[in-house]
Amino acid sequence: MLETGIIGGAGYTAGELIRLLLNHPKTNINFVYSTSNAGNKLYAVHQDLLGSTEINFSSEINPNIDILFLCLGHGNSKKFLQENTFSSTTKIIDLSNDFRLTGDKILEEKEFIYGLPELQKDAIKTANYIANPGCFATALQLAILPLAKNGFLKNDIHINAVTGATGAGTSLSETTHFTWRDNNFSHYKAFNHQHLGEINQTIHQLQPSFNFDVNFVPNRGNFSRGIFATTYTKFDGSIEDAKSIYKSFYKDAAFTFVSDDEIHMKQVVNTNKCFIHLSKHNDNLLITSTIDNLLKGASGQAIQNMNLMYNLEETLGLNLKANYF
Repeated sequence: MLETGIIGGAGYTAGELIRLLLNHPKTNINFVYSTSNAGNKLYAVHQDLLGSTEINFSSEINPNIDILFLCLGHGNSKKFLQENTFSSTTKIIDLSNDFRLTGDKILEEKEFIYGLPELQKDAIKTANYIANPGCFATALQLAILPLAKNGFLKNDIHINAVTGATGAGTSLSETTHFTWRDNNFSHYKAFNHQHLGEINQTIHQLQPSFNFDVNFVPNRGNFSRGIFATTYTKFDGSIEDAKSIYKSFYKDAAFTFVSDDEIHMKQVVNTNKCFIHLSKHNDNLLITSTIDNLLKGASGQAIQNMNLMYNLEETLGLNLKANYF
């Protein structure tokens, strides 16, 4: 059994991670560290876990675990690792944005590999440290990776995407209160969202000649979880050409699927799947993609990466069913 530890156990992504690890056949939760909840039962915060576990939040850290998950706020993972030392055999998956960009390191000996399995599965398999992708970044990169891989991004990319309230985390703010979110819709961080760095990095990894703009407008939806994205760019080929490119690229992907029918978000919420649909409109290729922001966009993908790092079946512990109705 893999002994696992979680740092920052009270948030949404940590809650999903705990649920997945409790039901994973190859893992044991050694500790869930939270300074604000130390001594309390996990189900005091993650209330659905009543009856599933009697584990308490811990104020102690075991440095000799097999794998550590960092579920801290952005900017805090780097600080935590500078202040805490773990065994040389402890592998780390960070769910913040601290190590996603090339050159983001804490120490020279800790090189974090960008953990998007559809991009670089082989590198993940041999990695000791993984930077888990962002939620928007996952949905959007999966929409454009096949084009970049084949050198077909020859114009600006235009993206409009909406995410649920859990994307903002558990801390309350003016735009996360129910009375603000309910029956409401708004955009934020237009054209300068923090996930653009990851997206541009990946595009240039696959298509170094790319020299166009990625125009991304993120939106807040009045639902709890999920991301639905519409992406379009110029494409010279036919819709049949596009479908062939995408289906070939994802033919061995464990969780990403190209649908011949139009897709909607409810198909993937509460799963680790990404669904993609393609359509051609004059000379524009429209790519729609949808994921669960807390699973494929965070904790589910972290488990997927863990499975790859330990040579386990990639889908182990992730056979999740969508709440379709």
